[in-house]
Amino acid sequence: MIDLHSHILSGVDDGAQSLEESMAMAEAALQEGMDTLTATPHHLNGAYVNDKPIILKKVKDLNNELQKRKMELTVLPGQLTRLHGDLLDGLKNGTILTLNRTSPYVLIELPRDHVPQYTSPLLFNMQMEGYQPIIANPERNEYIQKHPNVLYTLVKNGAYSQVTAASLCGKHGRTARKLANQLIEAGLAHVIASDIHQLKKKKGFYMKEAYRQIEKVHGSSVVYTFMENAHYVIEGEALITDPPEHVIKNKNFSIF
Repeated sequence: MIDLHSHILSGVDDGAQSLEESMAMAEAALQEGMDTLTATPHHLNGAYVNDKPIILKKVKDLNNELQKRKMELTVLPGQLTRLHGDLLDGLKNGTILTLNRTSPYVLIELPRDHVPQYTSPLLFNMQMEGYQPIIANPERNEYIQKHPNVLYTLVKNGAYSQVTAASLCGKHGRTARKLANQLIEAGLAHVIASDIHQLKKKKGFYMKEAYRQIEKVHGSSVVYTFMENAHYVIEGEALITDPPEHVIKNKNFSIF
């Protein structure tokens, strides 16, 4: 199993704060059945700056430590970059990192409470330059919660989205859980990831539980698709997708 969104690197953001916390997170990942994590520290979100060279060194050091401890987990380099007007320039000049460094997929964080007006043209320009944007945690964005078809437009125009495992397990509230399932139903979610920060409260992996919930509500073929897409992101291959549909806001699911 692959987790594409984690804050396992220590001392770079609000994730792990020490090497031992990173190791505890790695052990929990192994217990969940994962063999690969992508380290995606926050970048340019107003609190943290983690340029590509910093992340590559930290990831190399962490993998060396995992090997010393004989832990069969591979950590790949990545970045969770806050959407900003110079994002494409950052990709070109080497400060912004694609997932696994060699793939075209870029994990993007929207502001919590809105979707900037320049989002659509910026994501389009990224695609024109060969990059593939993945919008992280859309079900937790306050504006998308009220206007989910904003995401429909972005996906229809070529973007992808990553839903948080904990949202599907109800750890981010009823609204996020319902929207996460609606996005899956409408073909507006393409990968599942943990966004793990810490091993407590709402910040664990929840990947196994999320996949169980997806199988229960949406079927085993959807679970398979999400797992395959995680591999395709890492390998830089095209994702499995269904034609996007508008979200039906009043549709209920059996979990509620």
